[in-house]
Amino acid sequence: MSYRLHDVKILVVEDMAPMLELTKSILNIFGFNKIVTASGGEQAFKLFQQEKPDLVITDWLMEPVSGLDLIRMIRKDPASPNPFVPIILMTGFSDRARVELARDDGVTEFLVKPFSSKDIYSRIVQIIEKPRQFVQSTDFFGPDRRRRKIEEYPGPHRRIEDEALNNPNDIILRDLQDEMKNV
Repeated sequence: MSYRLHDVKILVVEDMAPMLELTKSILNIFGFNKIVTASGGEQAFKLFQQEKPDLVITDWLMEPVSGLDLIRMIRKDPASPNPFVPIILMTGFSDRARVELARDDGVTEFLVKPFSSKDIYSRIVQIIEKPRQFVQSTDFFGPDRRRRKIEEYPGPHRRIEDEALNNPNDIILRDLQDEMKNV
């Protein structure tokens, strides 16, 4: 499918100049013409407030304001103009604990370095074609962390019904108990 990407504004945040230029070049090849860059999280949040980008791509490890700090500011700071913006987090670390930490801080997609242009493109397509609902609870705000739809899941059950499914004799016993209540 072909997308019209020339009007999409992207904020790219990376403290390593060669990686910043590489990422920007790849995005230009895809057809993105409006790319704003920052070399750190603090500068990035100011640009985010001014430019109001449609997508943020940020590195994780930056000083003094990291990519996760930036994500938290975008998602939770009252001065954030769009806490719902999709955010792709770039990092050289892909262990499960880090992925879960980023997910729990509100990242939309995770991109492991070194990456290819195909990797970036697939994350952007995922954001466009399969946007996730945002969830807000007392301790989380961000895209729904569940990615899979489990087809065999029939919906919520009561515990007694779930247990009865495992033991058909319990269904008969429960029915007898219900009849006794009506007598």
